[in-house]
Amino acid sequence: MISSLLLAAACGNGSQNSQQSDKLEGRGPITFATGKDDGSGLNPRIVDEWNRTHPQEPVRLIELPASGDDQRQQMIQNAQTKSDAFTVLDLDNVWMSEFAANRWISPLPKEQFDTSNFLRPNVETAEYRGRLFAVPHGSDGAMLYFRKDLLAKAGVAPPKTWSEMQQTCAKVLALPEAAGMSCYTGQFEKYEGMVANFAEAVHSAGGEIVGDDGKPHVNTPEAKRGLDFLVEGFRSGMIPKEAIAFKEAESRKAFQDGKLVFTRWWPAQWASLSKTDGSSSVAGKFDVAPLPGLSGPGVSSLGGHNLAISAYGKNKATALDFIKFRTGEQQQKFALDLAASAPSLASVYDDPALQAKYPYLPVLKDSITRAEPRPRVINYGEMTQAIQDDAYRALTGDKSSQQALADMQSRLEQLSKP
Repeated sequence: MISSLLLAAACGNGSQNSQQSDKLEGRGPITFATGKDDGSGLNPRIVDEWNRTHPQEPVRLIELPASGDDQRQQMIQNAQTKSDAFTVLDLDNVWMSEFAANRWISPLPKEQFDTSNFLRPNVETAEYRGRLFAVPHGSDGAMLYFRKDLLAKAGVAPPKTWSEMQQTCAKVLALPEAAGMSCYTGQFEKYEGMVANFAEAVHSAGGEIVGDDGKPHVNTPEAKRGLDFLVEGFRSGMIPKEAIAFKEAESRKAFQDGKLVFTRWWPAQWASLSKTDGSSSVAGKFDVAPLPGLSGPGVSSLGGHNLAISAYGKNKATALDFIKFRTGEQQQKFALDLAASAPSLASVYDDPALQAKYPYLPVLKDSITRAEPRPRVINYGEMTQAIQDDAYRALTGDKSSQQALADMQSRLEQLSKP
């Protein structure tokens, strides 16, 4: 059963001022708080399967808003009121440090999870100060989607560097078949997706946003080269000017409608582009390659979600078993089939039958293996807003890249102070 839940209802349906405990004890009904279903029906079907085999320990699905920011806010407020309304939390991996540091989630026993079976970058997002606080149930890595038919016509290979991509576009756009097309886009509206694109540009130029020392490092020549690639892309027309308002849906549609040679996107785009019902003009005409970078293959931002147990939830032994069930190989394969959800288990990528069905899996696995997480900081919400503000102003021409990065550095330093 799906329950759409606003914050007031969330607090009202659970006991407030519950006792915080890291003991994974108690069996019985639990809740699973996750984002609004994307239409695939994945979470309701997984919950139904669990409930069919665990009638004494049922899971009630609680759908939070589709917006990640709204999901995070409701989960935080649920924890701050010490409510037991939520038991298992579906957390974006960029929220992990914040939730673990505030002890809003309970540490998990590492001996009960063989994390060697998971892609290592995803496991690292589920850890905090050497302890495991969650288990990855899905991953994500960006890939370069390209028009293989037009590249073949122009006699060029998928680019490995930014300069190669520009040269490839010049050849492709000279074809009569490419009349009216643009070169490249990502997601550049002022929201979290733009932060992923900015981070990829910086990392692909050899820079970093927050170093291992926990301090920001964006006011550097490397970061400037990354941001300059995007700024110059807009200025030169390599990136169409309308892309400044692109989120995931808009960039997918532009490529799907045959308006672009290249686009940066997550693996979920593959299914929509491949439809043969007339909705996609590029079905059978595209493929994927690693993101290009400054001097070689680029670096994706690491996406993905982890399952954690609320520190104030009840029946945590049941919650632990549900997490094992949801992160298992069978359910990850089911999620890939039904919702194009990128697995976090390496074995799923290596399955020959799945590779035949989803030919992008080897490229995706490589993307995730080499991906860099966005800053793993406690106050990620404030940091991502600061990055959005200054990076967006550089893309729109309101600031120079140099000034935007200097201002970003100053803001991030203030946010990094104890």
